[in-house]
Amino acid sequence: MSNPIPLSFLDLAPVPEGKSITEGIAQTVETAQQAEKSGLNRYWMAEHHNMPGIASAATSVLLSHIGAQTKRIRIGAGGVMLPNHAPIVIAEQFGTLQALYGDRVDLGLGRAPGTDGATFQALRRQMQDADRFPQDVQELMYFLGNGTDDSPVQAFPGAKSNVPIWILGSSLFGATLAAHLGLPYVFASHFAPQMLGQAITAYREQFRPSAYLEKPYVMLAANLLLADDDATAQYHFTSAQQSFVRLRRGETGQMPKPTHD
Repeated sequence: MSNPIPLSFLDLAPVPEGKSITEGIAQTVETAQQAEKSGLNRYWMAEHHNMPGIASAATSVLLSHIGAQTKRIRIGAGGVMLPNHAPIVIAEQFGTLQALYGDRVDLGLGRAPGTDGATFQALRRQMQDADRFPQDVQELMYFLGNGTDDSPVQAFPGAKSNVPIWILGSSLFGATLAAHLGLPYVFASHFAPQMLGQAITAYREQFRPSAYLEKPYVMLAANLLLADDDATAQYHFTSAQQSFVRLRRGETGQMPKPTHD
């Protein structure tokens, strides 16, 4: 009998309408604890900015809080939008997380800004920084790896921690980069399901074994809602549907309440 596929949870720390950010974060902690109780493998948070309905902007801070409230489940970023940050800062943050929570920590990296153009500029970065994503990933790998003893600049904490790095993507770009660097790959099939087959094929065909990974390893992200029955699931899914519509219209706000309409 083949091994079962490990299941994990990707969260945004949603803030429901009528609730405070503090209440939204408390609910996120409860979700993480339930995920651990249910035997899920990982609990990842995604970085987003300037969104009143999402409380995961300071991803590493929230992960530390969740790590303190859980015992076994892996915690990680799914992901950190690297163009928003200096690689050494991310190395220090996730090196600190590993110092606190050991080998429970993962670091997923994306190249999208996770926000609008104006907010991206407010993060003190330029749109061209996304073009440096491959170089920034390798710089981050260097700061987290074993090769910084002779460097005048090192990440403390972070150096020699070898926090596991994953490449996130929804196109052939991320698949090819992960393959060439010999890193595990996460495909955002909830964003671009039409690219799933091409991206996974490209990753597997172009994969180069590395010190990090001998064989290609893929994880898929998909929208999923669990409830006691289909009617209840459909009812609660209306919150996500309303959020998608608002996003397309350029509107912001907290997570809408479900509706029967």
